Amino acid sequence: MSGSAEQLSGGDVWAEPLPTALLVLADGTVLEGFGLGATGQAVGEVCFNTAMTGYQEVLTDPSYAGQIITFTFPHIGNVGTNEDDIETISMAGASGVRGVVLHSAITDPSNYRATRHFDQWLKARGIIAISGIDTRALTALIRDKGMPNAVIAHAADGKFDVDALKKEAAAWPGLVGMDLVPMVTSAQRFTWDETPWQWPQGYGQQTAPAHHVVAIDYGIKRNILRLLARAGCKVTVLPATATSEEVLALNPDGVFLSNGPGDPAATGEYAVPVIRDIIDRGIPTFGICLGHQMLGLAVGGRTMKMHQGHHGANHPVKDMTTGKVEITSMNHGFAVDRDSLPATARETHVSLFDGSNAGIELTDKPVFSVQYHPEASPGPQDSHYLFDRFVDLIAKTKKAA
Repeated sequence: MSGSAEQLSGGDVWAEPLPTALLVLADGTVLEGFGLGATGQAVGEVCFNTAMTGYQEVLTDPSYAGQIITFTFPHIGNVGTNEDDIETISMAGASGVRGVVLHSAITDPSNYRATRHFDQWLKARGIIAISGIDTRALTALIRDKGMPNAVIAHAADGKFDVDALKKEAAAWPGLVGMDLVPMVTSAQRFTWDETPWQWPQGYGQQTAPAHHVVAIDYGIKRNILRLLARAGCKVTVLPATATSEEVLALNPDGVFLSNGPGDPAATGEYAVPVIRDIIDRGIPTFGICLGHQMLGLAVGGRTMKMHQGHHGANHPVKDMTTGKVEITSMNHGFAVDRDSLPATARETHVSLFDGSNAGIELTDKPVFSVQYHPEASPGPQDSHYLFDRFVDLIAKTKKAA
């Protein structure tokens, strides 16, 4: 591949920009663009995200491991990046996201909180990006055909082995059956007491917790931990491979099941027996995203791969217990099959986009979960009540003991 030049009427020569990045889909489709961020290549599943803000939080959300994110909003990167808006627990760890697809080139940062240009931030985190893509057309393709596997590649000289990239994209097995939690979970136990950010003070600290919550980290986000701390909880975080004995040894008042990437059935091979044991012991339990899906598996339900998934910050969800509608942030490519749930699992939340399940609670145990991310702020605080619901459940259970 090489650039071309055309003779203009005034005698000047106009050089066509050389493509320095490719997005190669598994069906052989090749999209040319301009590379940003890290160089190299990565394979993953292409999804689209409809959020207009929060790109830094999205790109550090461990739930996106194994995926190449197409932002439908054209202007991504225009407010730069900072050190406060990272969601992954490991500040220095590699991002699970495989790549980023953008419509427009990245501009200089225009926000007073910015400490680094978005392009430099992508390089530092090892994330490959491509701009100059018709993201509307790519989004339409995903809606029609589902989320394709693909390779994203960036080379400064614009030289690619396209045939090899096509073969790699076609050969990648996809996310079904893939356990990606080991690449994003914490390696050891730690405690958390940081509370949410407030202007102009910044982050606070929980100094007088009323309850002790054990959070199982399948790819947990920082703001989830902050909201647990704000709700009055001392939080102890355990790796995804923690046994029920390790959880129970901490004598928790409640257990939180975090978000995370990949196929819940694959992670559930080792996580579901632990969750089932926690439920059977009557410990108040709250799950989000992957935690919700594996809770569904633990009570006998099934999960299924979605056609295009839910990724964005404008998803309306109805709380069937109150009749209220909240605007939520979602990021999932799998869903709980409501028809597979037992009679003891009552559906509490429903997506108003497609009617898919977005929450359950058990009628015989102090347990509930939601498919979306209540710690995010699209509403901006429509869903924060769920953390209060959790601590109220803990307090009620402690009082009845």
